[in-house]
Amino acid sequence: MFIGVDGGGTKTEMVVLDSEGVIRATHRTGGSSYLALGLEPLGTLLAQGIETLLGKAGLPPADVEFAFFGLPAFGEDSSLASSLSRLPARCLPTDSYLCGNDMICGWAGSLLCRDGISVVAGTGSICYGERGELSARAGGWGELFSDEGSAYWLACRALNLFSRMSDGREPRSALYDLLRGRLKITHDLDLCGHIYSQLAGDRAKIAQLGSLVSEAATLGDARASEILTDAARELALLVNATRSELRFGPSETVLVSYSGGVFDNAGASFVDSFTAALRAHGSEYQVCVPQLPPAIGAALYAAKRRGRPLSATAIERLRA
Repeated sequence: MFIGVDGGGTKTEMVVLDSEGVIRATHRTGGSSYLALGLEPLGTLLAQGIETLLGKAGLPPADVEFAFFGLPAFGEDSSLASSLSRLPARCLPTDSYLCGNDMICGWAGSLLCRDGISVVAGTGSICYGERGELSARAGGWGELFSDEGSAYWLACRALNLFSRMSDGREPRSALYDLLRGRLKITHDLDLCGHIYSQLAGDRAKIAQLGSLVSEAATLGDARASEILTDAARELALLVNATRSELRFGPSETVLVSYSGGVFDNAGASFVDSFTAALRAHGSEYQVCVPQLPPAIGAALYAAKRRGRPLSATAIERLRA
């Protein structure tokens, strides 16, 4: 049995599957960011989640061959890495699990643990890839000075544009009206009260406004379309930087997949812009839709790290 845990800021997905590709149980619990929870509450959340997951499957912990815990911000503070890695010991033997960054879950699921690169554009943005024994990441530095191409980044660009339109520094467009309508503001400066007081600067809640950029673009808003084009270029830069770190040759075709709310909300046209931005770098890429969700990817990665990767037949069963 292999367990996959895909942690996130707002929710954590868990799955246990067997070597034949049969999902024995799934479980969803709250966000698993130690930055928001703290180490002690995170340990409790993970232990209770695994206990519930195994209870649903009717399995004892001893039946778990290996587990992978993909945790937000793991590896971004080396002084806490060992403490984070000890947390799952509350529910599993220390030699039966591995902790890492949740970006690995997205890569493993979208590309089925094959060599290649996965970019995530959700609340934040990050890119991860593997090639043989090499692994590399780009992005994921946080919203204060990075996260280009993410939903939060889109929202901030939209809010900035709204302020310029309200002042008369830019001509007003569909995005201006959409923001006023969505936030139900009568006076433009009430935007400040909504963002700073009602939302209290909450990163995840602000990021939800990023979808308005896609809505405005579908209404023919040229400025909104420009923001989306910029987002696609930023995400392509992350992929190209990761490609370089993985030492792919200039003529090698690299598999690239994607996930996250920005891709979901913006649809096929955004994928096309992202693909065009990749090709502009002059390297060979093959962009493909994600094959499996991140939680299942985490379980596939657990099997791989245990030296028992699932067979093609088992993976096809999961895909079906």
